[in-house]
Amino acid sequence: MNYTILHIGTFKEPYFEEAFAEYQKRISAFGTLRDIPLKSAKTAGRDLNPSEIAAALEWEARAFENALQTPALARAYKIALCIEGKTMSSESLSALMEKVAVGGQNSVVFLIGSSWGIADRIKQRCDLRLSFSPMTFPHALFRVMLAEQIYRAESILHQSAYHK
Repeated sequence: MNYTILHIGTFKEPYFEEAFAEYQKRISAFGTLRDIPLKSAKTAGRDLNPSEIAAALEWEARAFENALQTPALARAYKIALCIEGKTMSSESLSALMEKVAVGGQNSVVFLIGSSWGIADRIKQRCDLRLSFSPMTFPHALFRVMLAEQIYRAESILHQSAYHK
């Protein structure tokens, strides 16, 4: 299976990059994991009014739409990571990945928005809205957590000892 994490913003912490690279390497035994950062909207700080947030989400929605037009991502099973999404166990995520593969799709793209989230119209284009928790996590750490869960899902599918 080919996985892509499409996310708003870049990350500077080398320890998160190292952890992500480790899971990327592990996943290579089962498929690929690509990481595609998209530029975040330029804003005048974090204390924005609702119309400024709406404008930022609109700008970021266009960035997602442009990325999702590429042939590989256009045909992929799309999962929006958002707080209001469905929660599932690692086993359930693994079963979903198997169902996607059996259904004839060989790629999954996960979308991670900015600190304002993901525009509704982008969420509506996705096949699933997934939430890891109602808690808030730093985006760089969350990206590592997602990579780990992708690796765990593949490990469950391939009955490796990692999950136990």
